[in-house]
Amino acid sequence: MRVVIQRVLEASVLIEGRVHCKIGPGLFILAGWEAEDSAEDNLWMAQKVSKMRLFADAAGVMNRCITEAAGELLVVSQFTLHAATKKGNRPSYFKAAQPSISQPLFEDFVDILWNTANLPVKTGIFGADMKVSLVNDGPVTITMDSKNKE
Repeated sequence: MRVVIQRVLEASVLIEGRVHCKIGPGLFILAGWEAEDSAEDNLWMAQKVSKMRLFADAAGVMNRCITEAAGELLVVSQFTLHAATKKGNRPSYFKAAQPSISQPLFEDFVDILWNTANLPVKTGIFGADMKVSLVNDGPVTITMDSKNKE
């Protein structure tokens, strides 16, 4: 499982020209799965995301997690996070899990994140053509992969 986490002042998802969801200050998360990813990957990632200290404390140091900052969460499924770009100029997505695998994992991740962070999690619609807008705060952008726990 791969994620791109962005600390945002605001983020929104438009579907068919209408605002589907939006958040204020918090975390915007792009998430993608490979076929061999599992509930264990989701659990590890949700725990890391919910405890990651990306928000400033009183001294201005990134020392608070999303819960302590009382931020909001928005997750969008993004199969292109698993693009293979080694050969040629057209990315290949053979590593990305098929929707029959990734959609249940997406829904499971959202549930685990909601329970782990103890905050509501807003989402895009799996497989929809979405227009995403955000204002990155910092900018702070973190990438993580459950198969490469650095």
